[in-house]
Amino acid sequence: MKVPYFGRLLTAMVTPMNQDGSINYEAMADFADWLIDNGSDGLVVCGTTGESPTISTEEKLELFRTVVKRVNKRVPVIAGTGSNNTAGTIELTKAAEATGVDGFLVVGPYYNKPPQEGFYQHFKAIADVTELPVIVYNVPGRTSSNILPQTVVRLAQDCKNIVAIKEAAGCVSQVAELYSVLPEDFSIYSGDDLLILPFMSVGATGLISVVSNTGGQLLQDIMQAYEAGKVKEAMDLNAKMLPVAKAMFITTNPIPVKEAVSMLTPINAGPVRLPLVPMSPAEKEKVCDVFKEHGLMK
Repeated sequence: MKVPYFGRLLTAMVTPMNQDGSINYEAMADFADWLIDNGSDGLVVCGTTGESPTISTEEKLELFRTVVKRVNKRVPVIAGTGSNNTAGTIELTKAAEATGVDGFLVVGPYYNKPPQEGFYQHFKAIADVTELPVIVYNVPGRTSSNILPQTVVRLAQDCKNIVAIKEAAGCVSQVAELYSVLPEDFSIYSGDDLLILPFMSVGATGLISVVSNTGGQLLQDIMQAYEAGKVKEAMDLNAKMLPVAKAMFITTNPIPVKEAVSMLTPINAGPVRLPLVPMSPAEKEKVCDVFKEHGLMK
């Protein structure tokens, strides 16, 4: 099975913040170090898990610069530059390229619900302004629109730097169709930790993960076992990962995982920004119970 374009496991980083809601850039840099030391093959900065909708353009560019400088080419740094405004995405993508990032994650436009031709023209316009590789991000649960495999094929054929898709439609058959129609060197990343094994069984070769914010080795072990033909071992490891992953989604992402980073890693990730709010006491108790049950905290 081929190695995906940016590596097997990419972590969609949470964005550490101070108690007043300002970004803690030093903690972001330290967190990048920690993730590299704990299983991540690459880092996604300012994705949904990084609270991109509530981070300003200036803050995003400073986050890109901060992580690029600290990582110093040890792993790829992928900038989340997508929005539902094509012109705005182009501007941010060009500015982000100047910070030294290695590629872009571009989400399908949300709220305005473009038709398939609109998706095609949107992503092509973005790919045309950069030489760097682009990952198309399909997440209909957040955007209300599904980027169909035929549209992804057109983009792969017409844009040499559109090299991968983060597929988060939650549909195994759609991943199977993508695999059947896309070029062999096009990478399919699962966008859902809970579906990595089913997705790999029909053609995905990597994962852009939320759960790996608290450590990626178990996810690496799952994928490597499956690739080595040790399917039972992969299933057993996946069963071990599942309750922890489900706890990370007890409420809207990234609320639980951000609190989990503060609980389970050396990094104080701080609060989320409105309109997100902290977990309720009952939710936090349930998450802590799962972590204790699986030996992640005392």
